[in-house]
Amino acid sequence: MPPKKRENGNSAPQAATGRRRSARVSSTGKTSNYFEDDVDESEDMGTARKPAKNPKKRTRVESDHDHDDESDEAPYEEEGDSSSRGDGDEVDEEDEESDELPKKAKDGEESDAPPPRKRGRPSKATPKAATAGDDGGDSDDEEFDDENRVTFEPLPQLRDTGGIEYEDTRIHPNTLAFLKDLKANNKRSWLKARDPEFRRSLKDWDSFVETLTEKITEADETIPELPLKDVVFRIYRDIRFSKDPTPYKSLPLLDLKPHYSAAWSRTGRKGPYACYYVHCEPGGHCFVGGGLWHPDKDAIAKLRASIDERPHRIRRVLANPHFRRTFLPKAKDGDEKSIIAAFTAANKENALKTRPQGFHPDHRDIELLKLRNFTIGTKLKDSDFTSTAAQNKIMAIIEPMVEYVTFLNRVVMPDPGDDSDSDTDENDAGEEEGEE
Repeated sequence: MPPKKRENGNSAPQAATGRRRSARVSSTGKTSNYFEDDVDESEDMGTARKPAKNPKKRTRVESDHDHDDESDEAPYEEEGDSSSRGDGDEVDEEDEESDELPKKAKDGEESDAPPPRKRGRPSKATPKAATAGDDGGDSDDEEFDDENRVTFEPLPQLRDTGGIEYEDTRIHPNTLAFLKDLKANNKRSWLKARDPEFRRSLKDWDSFVETLTEKITEADETIPELPLKDVVFRIYRDIRFSKDPTPYKSLPLLDLKPHYSAAWSRTGRKGPYACYYVHCEPGGHCFVGGGLWHPDKDAIAKLRASIDERPHRIRRVLANPHFRRTFLPKAKDGDEKSIIAAFTAANKENALKTRPQGFHPDHRDIELLKLRNFTIGTKLKDSDFTSTAAQNKIMAIIEPMVEYVTFLNRVVMPDPGDDSDSDTDENDAGEEEGEE
């Protein structure tokens, strides 16, 4: 029931038996406790009402619709919150139709004002509403730009054989072409897309090594028949003893070796024995060689002792005409100084700059004593690996090397009875007598 109007501004307000509790409006649905501790006041008694719990400083806010002078109390709000009064603040029943809050629908008409917002931070999980374009199209397509689009490229096809069949006794031209492309595109994505081509080239090399192993074991009886994995070097680098232990699979660059290689010795590609080595790399880097590369200190000490005590042994091996023509073509036939100079020049990369400890600087074979590598080799053309006579050309290089490899193994890893060679002792005695 609305309160009675006052007759004039000077008339005293009509005494009320009790204070009417204001109906509170809250957008959150939570019951307001603003007047939780309010009590009825009586003007006759003149008693003040008790303050509410956790009282806050309140200021009077004038409303645009404050024309009801007969209301018992003016609307209040918390100080400092006047600008956000429409965001779910509580208002009196008389201020429900103010401009700061949406108006209620009248006479069945819908209101265009937005619903009151809830107090608190907006939810992050609530997605923004998608708006359609001016032409009525879906705006979701505009969220994806060119950078986020994924393009699919077809996998490269295997190279055509060009009418040349794959054979076990030679390397196919496609294998050399793959190694050439690998050197120019040493990336994981490139190799992964061409995995079938890589597998085919690796199979071609493995079959070539298997047939070549049979011929090497016939030329050197000390070479056993070993599994393929003990002869062939892996194409990717070994990180077990590397200072950078990062595996190539986690890098964009693979650091793959753009060549195929294999080594044959009494223990395969590893071990202390001298070996035969075949290297297949396109671009003029193919070669066949052997010997001892970076031997340990014990092996070097044994070789230096043999050169110092019995120098005729290594001189005789290096002066072999077949060996000299194959590996030391620049040396003069029968000239030991020229032959030794050519051999030391081929191994000077890792040689000592000064005399080794314990030897005189004027030693006759001081250049041989400085060596720390004892390797030999000769280059081949790319066409030598792809020709039908590929393995015959390789064996023509390995056969003159057998005597040299045997000599190194007898010095470094002697078998029982190697030092009691009567022929060698007689030759040593003859040379010593001739020198005197």
